Amino acid sequence: MNALIRKIAAVMSAVVASGGLAACAGSFDPTTDATSPLAPRVQALVDTNRQYPRWVDFPESVEPMPEPVAISAQVNTLRITGGALASEVARIDWQATGDPAEFAAAVQARVDAVTVAPVTQETLDEIEDFVRRTRERGRAPPPVDRR
Repeated sequence: MNALIRKIAAVMSAVVASGGLAACAGSFDPTTDATSPLAPRVQALVDTNRQYPRWVDFPESVEPMPEPVAISAQVNTLRITGGALASEVARIDWQATGDPAEFAAAVQARVDAVTVAPVTQETLDEIEDFVRRTRERGRAPPPVDRR
């Protein structure tokens, strides 16, 4: 049942969109009103500039194209530096070899060593208070006794 509604909606959307595009098609081929006093001037300007812009009217690039040898040298430099970077990355020990609990304790100690500004602590307290109040409001009410 829902598939039929979706198909009908899709067909109607396509009909409306094509109707809208057909209505706009006339604006792409404008014609000048012949009764207008400016019609001859407008038509003359349109006729003289019908082919504008042409590629020859655009300025040429001021930067010369690099020689293929220079491009090849840059590519080879990138390959060499990429290889050096790959070898540096290969030397990194990506596996944690120590105890995870020990690592977590070391990180927590580093975080605790940083002093917290009083304003930041007030903000944290406000956030915790907001979370507490929101959780209290989010609790379901007690069930209704239906006896």
